[in-house]
Amino acid sequence: MGMYCVQCQESVKGTGCIARGVCGKNEVTAKLQDTLVYALEGIAFASESSGGKLHPDHGRFISEGLFVTVTNTNFDDEAIAQKIREALALREMLKSSLAVLPDHDCLHWHGNSLEEFVRKAEISGIEALSDNEDIRSLKGLVLYGLKGLAAYNDHADVLGYTDDAIHEFYVTALAALTKELELERVLGLVMETGAIAVKAMALLDKANTETYGHPVATTVRTGVGSNPGILISGHDLKDMEELLLQTEGTGVDVYTHCEMLPAHYYPAFSKYRHFIGNYGGSWWLQDKEFESFNGPILMTTNCIVPVREAYRYRMFTTGNAGYEGLEHIPPRKKDGQKDFSRLIELAKNCPPPKEIENGEIIGGFAHHQVIALADKIVDAVKSGAIRRFIVMGGCDGRHNSRKYYTNVATELPQDTVILTAGCAKFRYNKLPLGSIDGIPRVLDAGQCNDSYSLAMIALTLKDIFGLDDINDLPVSYDIAWYEQKAVAVFLALLALGVKGIRLGPTLPEFLTPNTAAILVEKFNIRQIGTVFEDIEAMMAGN
Repeated sequence: MGMYCVQCQESVKGTGCIARGVCGKNEVTAKLQDTLVYALEGIAFASESSGGKLHPDHGRFISEGLFVTVTNTNFDDEAIAQKIREALALREMLKSSLAVLPDHDCLHWHGNSLEEFVRKAEISGIEALSDNEDIRSLKGLVLYGLKGLAAYNDHADVLGYTDDAIHEFYVTALAALTKELELERVLGLVMETGAIAVKAMALLDKANTETYGHPVATTVRTGVGSNPGILISGHDLKDMEELLLQTEGTGVDVYTHCEMLPAHYYPAFSKYRHFIGNYGGSWWLQDKEFESFNGPILMTTNCIVPVREAYRYRMFTTGNAGYEGLEHIPPRKKDGQKDFSRLIELAKNCPPPKEIENGEIIGGFAHHQVIALADKIVDAVKSGAIRRFIVMGGCDGRHNSRKYYTNVATELPQDTVILTAGCAKFRYNKLPLGSIDGIPRVLDAGQCNDSYSLAMIALTLKDIFGLDDINDLPVSYDIAWYEQKAVAVFLALLALGVKGIRLGPTLPEFLTPNTAAILVEKFNIRQIGTVFEDIEAMMAGN
């Protein structure tokens, strides 16, 4: 078996990718990503042996390393290999500070050359071997949750916000994955991962809002202008800021794509007249949309799909994103900016974008904006104008089964409001679903990075209505998942006590029947069913 990957929802036949990933990664890339995680576990074990404290720079390194392995983030083998070399060097530095090396037979602890370490990682696997498939399954749930929360934490780090508790949990969790553990201990680690995911999302929310202001209700244009443009995708708002600053006055317009759409909701960006609007839809449509855009494309993070020759020469990566053969914009120097001049000069020689739609998208309903509307929302609930809220956040994907979410949005009764965040919204955010007493029936909180807002809204409404339990709210959860950031959000919701979540299009295949049964028993987790049956159940509070 050349590779084995089950970390995303779309793996082959629902049983894992074993030759080439549906995402596009090959056997070599998959092995290097697994080896990088394996090396990070070695860093964690070395840190645990020295007391469990991490220097902030080392915590930041682990965030970046885990983020590199998130689905559709980095396909550049040399960049991943260099990250492994840096991880091994850091591990050796931490080992050298120990007066006595602990007795540990884990292979993470040995091997210095890249080639030797890749072989060791392949032999032993990312997690310590266990004869118990349920323990392996739960360790996988911890690992994928870690990858997701590391992505959120990395975005906060970029803006200068850190939390030592998150870095210390990297040590606890990654080191634990190298050991034989009892089932109850791994279950506890799963819940700890969810609690730390809440911390990471809260930290990122603070970083974004203190830096760029609280999102406000905004109407975003989906047509195009007459100037050449640059299209920015991914999630990194710092890159967004610097690109807007550097393109101002150049005659080059800037457009968002997919998860960068919510950048329009932040007050700090609304002042830029050349910030035209949003181009296209979900990440998996990018091959067609990038071709018709005509200008340069900047991928700041995930999600990258295999790149077509038609636009390869004008596509760039930066940050933790990477793709072999594409030009990578180097990191910003201390107290400086990234240099986007190559994109700007290229854009000037490109034709304007080809228009693929012409309309509007309304969003910006993060927790601060929704809480500002709280009186109006409460009155609508008390009068019966709003009977139920349906949380339909999460990820989008290629599978036709995801039309379920479009159909649910279309068929929901007119007295329901959809709360959303993440790219799942592209299944329904352009539908004419109307409003209730001036409140749009789709309240978009922003990126998957903004999922914390959905939890804050629910917790605030719980207090306003004087309820003891978040599950007593007229709220149902119908969540779409695709990759590891969605796993982190899922675990965060569980840590906050949310029960009765519907998850789809399928349950994670890294869950064994026994571990799935544990989640069903403890949290009433269920897989989505048919559109009308699920709507009927949700409207009844089930």
